[in-house]
Amino acid sequence: MLEDSTLREVFHIRVNGWGAISVLFLAFVLLMVVLSLLIVYTPIRNVLPGYSESLRQQIITESARVDSLQASLTLQRQYLDVIKQLTAGELQSDSVQKLDSVQIVQGVRILEQKNEVTDAFISQYEQKERDRLLLFDNTNNNIRQLYRPVRGVIMQSAKPDAHAYAVSVKTARNENVQATMRGNIVLVERMVDNTFTIALQNSQFITIYRHVSKVLKQPGTQVERGESLGLMDGEHELELELWDGGKFVNPEEVIVW
Repeated sequence: MLEDSTLREVFHIRVNGWGAISVLFLAFVLLMVVLSLLIVYTPIRNVLPGYSESLRQQIITESARVDSLQASLTLQRQYLDVIKQLTAGELQSDSVQKLDSVQIVQGVRILEQKNEVTDAFISQYEQKERDRLLLFDNTNNNIRQLYRPVRGVIMQSAKPDAHAYAVSVKTARNENVQATMRGNIVLVERMVDNTFTIALQNSQFITIYRHVSKVLKQPGTQVERGESLGLMDGEHELELELWDGGKFVNPEEVIVW
């Protein structure tokens, strides 16, 4: 570097091949260190694959904990309000109703009485639960009570209007994937994410399992209701679809989770 007016040398540096490689290597190492620190100590790690699921589970856990704390806080506030009224003499003794044995007996008799509204509600509830467990009529002698395919938590429901026909279920590691009913394995296909898709058919009824990490049955195998078809790795969510003669069936309506 030369000064423009006097052409006097101000600064000089000698660069060779090894020097340039060393500078680039040090710059690369420094960049990796900076990126590692950003990923470890800043929220930027939440946008990386693998961290979003753990963050989602943490949010669900913290939300449940906040709800529990809020309910406990409400009870404590009510308790403190009663204590304040007692200490201040604001709570009158006649405001507390006294129950004797006659009133208790009368209350029990009232609760035991059934009116038409109660009977109608019970009948409607029983019919709803019966429709939830059974897919077909008894007259056809073809009752299909679907077995729970996996133990877990439903993270996303099916949305037929949006052409989303699968129910996503979050499971634990090495959780068994089980047959919803007796039938034949008609499809076992490996997907691009190294998971498997399994199709189980019983007459016109088809159950489709997606994102199964390990397959225990081969195509053409006949399985019984509740028999293990594969395993989950705990990272992927099981996607379940039910079809009856080409018509969509909502798994949440016919399976007791």
